[in-house]
Order: sequence, then structure tokens, then C-alpha cells
Amino acid sequence: MAKPEASPVENQQGGVTPSVLPRPDFHFPGEIGRTYLNSDPGSFHNQCRLPKAHPIFCRRTVQMNRAAFVIQAVHPVINRTRTTNTGALFHAAVLLTAIVPAIAQTGGGLAGELQQKFAAVKQSVAENQQKLHQYQWTEMTQLTLKGDAKPPKTFQCQYGPDGTVQKTPVGAPPPEPSGGRMKQKIIEKKKEEMQDYMGQVKVLLAQYVPPDPQKMEQAFRAGNASLNPNPGEQAIGLVFKNYAQSGDQMTLSFDTATKKVSSLNVNTYMDDPKDVVTLAVQMASLPDGTNYVQQTVLDATAKKLQVTTTNSNYQKLSGY
Repeated sequence: MAKPEASPVENQQGGVTPSVLPRPDFHFPGEIGRTYLNSDPGSFHNQCRLPKAHPIFCRRTVQMNRAAFVIQAVHPVINRTRTTNTGALFHAAVLLTAIVPAIAQTGGGLAGELQQKFAAVKQSVAENQQKLHQYQWTEMTQLTLKGDAKPPKTFQCQYGPDGTVQKTPVGAPPPEPSGGRMKQKIIEKKKEEMQDYMGQVKVLLAQYVPPDPQKMEQAFRAGNASLNPNPGEQAIGLVFKNYAQSGDQMTLSFDTATKKVSSLNVNTYMDDPKDVVTLAVQMASLPDGTNYVQQTVLDATAKKLQVTTTNSNYQKLSGY
């Protein structure tokens, strides 16, 4: 059934507006298929290309692990041929196929070396800790507060049944402070405050010295352990972050020839992260090969406090 023709509509200007749009003047002379692949190209595509300086052209950097490569990415322009897109994808695929296995091999090698060194350090620390329980030694502590050196203190030390170090004071106690009662009270109060602070520092540093194999294992499994090799030297560095508390760092230097810890550096803090505490530990060995802490230097910047501790005169306990 034929459709009825629409009647013209009179517009406001008095003319007649047709109800059906007229045919366009331009007629595409080529073949139009179901897709652009089956169709003839238009004659206008060369006029629609974007300039090369246009922001639509960009470079993207792709980083994977420690390798980086650059892919030139260009947004498609009008009437871009299928051959060009396929070629670009093919080249990108070839590039990824060549690079990804190399990255995986490099990362695996580093992870394997880290795991190997970590296992050696962990075993060395655990074995050495057992040997230290056979000894008693002398500890001397020198405290400097705001540049003023206090009288040194000496202790006889050994490990107790609970695994903690027990200290017995050696020598005469320090003399009582001179001055009136008010001055003595002020001195006594400051002394108590310092003793309380040092007690907190002692508890904190006991989490780092000696290194705890269990804490190192936790840091390693959490991805907070890294290897810091020293080319040309037989010592390597193992760095543990978030070791005892969030934001801290412990760097352990391990001698691969003797399989012993040679030094230890700790960056941590008290209750307030602004109350920074650093510790430098120097290790040494006894004639039987047992490793021990020879000297520690503690710096508490907020309190303008430095504490130097020296351990010596190691002797085996009776029964060993």
C-alpha cells in the first residue's frame, strides 16, 4: 500500500516548508559494503588527518620491575587501515615476548639471592645466640647528656634462665649529690626521669640487639627485606624495614666469608616518631669464633643524649 504524500507546511515567513528533506547534492560514487573493509575509501580522508604536534600523539612508558621500555602510541585517525593496526600490535607483542621473560629471570635471580643470604644470616644469628649463653662478660656504660659526660658505670653480665641479660653493678655506688635539700631534690628528680627514659630505651633496643631471627623472618615474608650488595667487598647489607615497629629500619652487615654479622645500624624512635633513636653496633669475635657485641653507640637526638656501651672480658661459665 502506497504511503500518502505529506502536505507542505506554511512557515512564519510566508514560504512553504516541505515535510520531506530533499536529496543531498553529493552522491558517493564508490562501492559501500557491510564493513569498511568491503567499501571503497572516500576521497576526503586526506583532509582529516591530525597534525603530528597535536596532543593526541603521546608516548607511554611502561615499567615492569626494574626494566623499562617505551611504546609509541598514536590514537587512530579517520580511515586508518587494518594492516597498520595489525602490524603495530604484532611488533608490541614481539617486544613484550622478548622483555617479560628477561624481567622475570632478573627478578627471580634477585629474590633467590636475597632468600639465600637471608637464610645464612638467620642461621648464623641463631647459632651464635646459643653460644653467647655460655659466657659472662663485663659491660661499661658511658652516658653523655647535653655534652656533659657522666661517671661511667660497670656491670657484670650473663644470660639468665629466661633468656634475658642479667646485670650486676660492679664497684662502689656513685657519691650522693652535694648542695642543699632543694638542689638534691631537683637532681634526684632529673635522675629518676633519666633512669625511666633509659629503661624505655633499653626495652626498645632489646628488640634489635641481638637480631631476632623470628622478626627477620616476618619482615622477609612481608616483603620488607632487601639486599644491598657491596661490589668488591665480602660483606653484604641486608635492610629490614618495619622490623620492630612501623617506620623503623635495621641494616645488618654480613660477612659472607666468615658467615658472621660484622655490624648493625638501627634507625627507630620512642613513643613519638619525632623522638628519634639511632644505634650503631660494632661486632667482634672470640677465639672460639663466637660473635659478640663489642661496642654500641646510642644517640637520642631529642634528649641530646649519647650512650656508649663497651663489652669485654668474656669468660665461659662453669659447666661449659
